[in-house]
Amino acid sequence: MYGARPVFSVETFPPKTEHGVHNLYAELTYLTQHHPVFVSVTYGAGGSTRNKTLELAREIGQRFGVTAVPHFTSVGATRADVRQYIADALAGDARNMVVLRGDPPKGETAYTPPPDGFRYGSELVEYVRSITGELDLAVAGYPEGHVECRDLWQDVQHLKRKVDAGASVVLTQLFYDNPAFFRFRDETERAGIGVPVVPGIMPITKFSQIQRMTALSGAAIPDSLSASLLKHEDGSPDQAKAGIEFAIEQCRELLDAGVPGLHIFTLNSGHATSQIIHALHDYFDDEPAASSQ
Repeated sequence: MYGARPVFSVETFPPKTEHGVHNLYAELTYLTQHHPVFVSVTYGAGGSTRNKTLELAREIGQRFGVTAVPHFTSVGATRADVRQYIADALAGDARNMVVLRGDPPKGETAYTPPPDGFRYGSELVEYVRSITGELDLAVAGYPEGHVECRDLWQDVQHLKRKVDAGASVVLTQLFYDNPAFFRFRDETERAGIGVPVVPGIMPITKFSQIQRMTALSGAAIPDSLSASLLKHEDGSPDQAKAGIEFAIEQCRELLDAGVPGLHIFTLNSGHATSQIIHALHDYFDDEPAASSQ
């Protein structure tokens, strides 16, 4: 999927209503014209929409002719759950998967693996690899360190274990401070991580929503960005415009610095993603890429 020219991918989740499904497909109709290398499909906390994730991934792949990549998060999952999910994914023609340990359930401060489950993402990757070699696996990276491990070098060592276990690409958590990403990229290279490291981008259209997310994830918001967003009413078109303009410039800087691609978290509100891809169109190939990571 990743080659000489940068590419982009997008992340979605199963909508809760038919109206939400209609809006998602309308946005994907536009985005897929620009040939994303894949559309990933996550699911709700604790695996609450796990089956819907596979269904939506299959539907997106069939409807839009794009590589659709389901997520799997090990929160609440036993080894039997993993085996069944992998079997169902392969039966649905999945050939790629995003595998994550996941965050503690809402209301809990520490991650507790279920009986016969996994404490670390590297253990999950290793187990999936023991089941099948048919899936290319993407894992998460944390440019500012995982919220449970703020020592960047130590956290990169955790990432290396996931890559050594069989991951073929790293998709990072959202961030708004490009120098933090560049430091992280330097550390991954120093650690000998040789797979593509792809920045995760979440455009801000409602600042309060992102403030909640970054409070949980530990991602920093530069003061200059906060100031520009707080000039406008929360969730207003003007605030969204400022957030999207920041995302476009953030992406330009990343692309000019040679990142292999962008992974854009749409929050199923694809109008922001559409504006970003339109503004950055010249960076990307006009032809679809091969369907293997």
